Amino acid sequence: MTDLTKKVALVTGGSRGIGRAVAVSLAGAGTAVAVNYREKKAEADATAQSIRAAGGRAMVVGADVSRGSEVARLIAAVEGELGPVDVLVNNAGVGLIRGIDDLTEQDFDLTIAVNLKSAFLCTQAVVPGMRARQWGRIVNISSGAARGAGGIGPHYNASKAGMEGLTRGYASRLVKDGITVNAVAPSLIETDMVRAGLASSPARIPLGRFGTAEECADVVMMLVGNAYMTGQTVALSGGMSFL
Repeated sequence: MTDLTKKVALVTGGSRGIGRAVAVSLAGAGTAVAVNYREKKAEADATAQSIRAAGGRAMVVGADVSRGSEVARLIAAVEGELGPVDVLVNNAGVGLIRGIDDLTEQDFDLTIAVNLKSAFLCTQAVVPGMRARQWGRIVNISSGAARGAGGIGPHYNASKAGMEGLTRGYASRLVKDGITVNAVAPSLIETDMVRAGLASSPARIPLGRFGTAEECADVVMMLVGNAYMTGQTVALSGGMSFL
């Protein structure tokens, strides 16, 4: 496992769910963590406080990562307090459940901006520093919907499929700079999105239960710690699909 004790991580959408579990796991490995949020400040503060209570370093930064100016401000704030970003976890996302007859242009644009454009903006912002240091880890949180039907809608499918394409595109171009870029594709993890009505029960999951945010974080930590794996998407579906 890579020594992370002197590294700095940024987790977008880190206030709850998978993002929170990832932030806590990174901090547990000794990483100083910036917890980004857009609206859930109280939850972000609680995440940072739990990290500090365990002896870790954490800061909270509000920013809409679908906007370039906000990302620039976010990165400047993190660098000013914690230092240059070594580990980026692009987790910010929105899941607007829509049928194809109800899906609007606004829904589509918002989903692409939050789920896909944000990963592009944040990656572009941290890559120069990672390249200069010849070390970096970027992990994108995708979804089983990138390759399957999913239950949210085609706008969500498109955003997550795009994220996996983004992962491969960056991985192939950054591999010689000591930077790995990978993705995790969870399906039916017990988060607010699932509880809101995406799946009423885990009956169709072969393993017989929903996944947990902590299990997603375990995979992220594996990718952060592995210097040889890049350009890959790791599925986490309880046996529902096999990539």
